[in-house]
Amino acid sequence: MTNMNYKAKIKKLLALAESPVEAEAQAALLKARELMAKHKLSERDLKEADEQEVKDVELEITCSKRRDPWIMNLAGVIAENYCCKGYRRRSPGSQTYRMGFIGFEDDVEICTAIFKYAVDCVLEKTKEIKKAYKRHGLRADYIRKVCDSYGYGFVSGTNKAFKKQQEENQQKWGLVLVIPREVQEASAHWRNHEFKARTAQIENLHRSAFNTGFTDGKRFDPKHRLKASA
Repeated sequence: MTNMNYKAKIKKLLALAESPVEAEAQAALLKARELMAKHKLSERDLKEADEQEVKDVELEITCSKRRDPWIMNLAGVIAENYCCKGYRRRSPGSQTYRMGFIGFEDDVEICTAIFKYAVDCVLEKTKEIKKAYKRHGLRADYIRKVCDSYGYGFVSGTNKAFKKQQEENQQKWGLVLVIPREVQEASAHWRNHEFKARTAQIENLHRSAFNTGFTDGKRFDPKHRLKASA
């Protein structure tokens, strides 16, 4: 599989659903990562690391401690599982963070596409939550807590699914995806602003919303619509 076909296949996976659906989102995330693992296994001897360029891509996606804070956790999980380093940047005097990724050109392109897709899926769900809860006249701060809890749950579920897939990949191919040394060095200046693949503690969160997000995040059905494009 060539680089072009590999990246085109990933993009096709992410474009399968016209609107974000949790099960399809998770299937796409994991299928894309599986292709990435296979790709690195089959081409690791064909393209040396020093032939690849390290890219630093800053996105338009933003968040803050009060608005969609789960985005930072999601960035850390996605970055680590797609061989990149994630970081956040905040302008002086601003409470808003912008997300960024550093990695080899192919890796960072896929990482950003996966991240955007995952964020869209969570935001689509939280939009539904807000609409439903507002009809019941609930307070804005309570609704925000429910939405954030769902987001944190989705991140935790996705992280669990990635770990399970990593174990399967290691058993099947003897392959563990790692962040390249060149990427580690290129991201050193962001060390105090980088993300870790961590998930939130359930304390102080809305337990039911967190559990729903967790279930959506870890759901993976290989027989779903992705099978037709495999």
